[in-house]
Amino acid sequence: MNATTAPREWRESLDDVDIFVRGVGTGPTSIVLHGGPGAHHDYLLPQFDQLAIGRTIIQYDQRGGGQSAVDRDQNVTWETQVKDLAALVTRWGLEPATIVGYSWGGLLAMLFSVTHPKLIGRLALVSPAPATAAGRHRFEKQFSDRMQSASIAEARRELQQSGLRESDPEAYRQRAFELSVAGYFKDPLASHALTPFRLTGRVQQSIWKSLGDYDIRNQLANLDVPALVVHGRHDPIPIETAMETARLLRGDFEILENSGHVPYVEETARFVEILDSFLPAN
Repeated sequence: MNATTAPREWRESLDDVDIFVRGVGTGPTSIVLHGGPGAHHDYLLPQFDQLAIGRTIIQYDQRGGGQSAVDRDQNVTWETQVKDLAALVTRWGLEPATIVGYSWGGLLAMLFSVTHPKLIGRLALVSPAPATAAGRHRFEKQFSDRMQSASIAEARRELQQSGLRESDPEAYRQRAFELSVAGYFKDPLASHALTPFRLTGRVQQSIWKSLGDYDIRNQLANLDVPALVVHGRHDPIPIETAMETARLLRGDFEILENSGHVPYVEETARFVEILDSFLPAN
């Protein structure tokens, strides 16, 4: 399935940052929020473009990541990310907006929704970060355990001993990236299909620090918007946290049985089918 139009790229100036934006398709608009925090939109491609049939899909690099860089001394917090999103929704005249949040982007979508309930019209969460700090800590433990598995450790040893770093640096970097994200997948070998990305560590750290010992469950329960939560059965983010989020939102909950944290890569056709039935389109 191909998008109906070629991608458009532009920049939006918001106070002290220029936000890089990419849009594709025509029709009702859905804003997609990438994960991280501190990452960029690219690694959701090309799969998310398959949603741009009968609708417009807009993605942007969040403040401090990718092509939306900021000065090193600028403090990036969850509040600044929510403020940026609110400004873009208003500038584009999309209120109440349809938001699709992936991973950290799912938590950002939740934070945006409880902070600006009048600006949210429809909410889709894919592999969402937990709504509590306790849930996030459970995820970190599970992911760490996976990354220490015998199979991933052996693959790392093989890479270090392969001589690939010297003979083919680009291939070495690609393989090192695949191993760095292998624990997110049901099948670690599937990580080769994920578009590589980089995290801006200081931005990631400052955002998590700003959240502290967060718990937004009560606020979520007060929202009244159509909601969908999609989660892989084998996601290191505990499935119980995603189920709780769906329950609090009184939304639909879809489990992808053969996916980990990256269902748009692991079960692309089913992922597109589920989102396509929920997001507004012509």
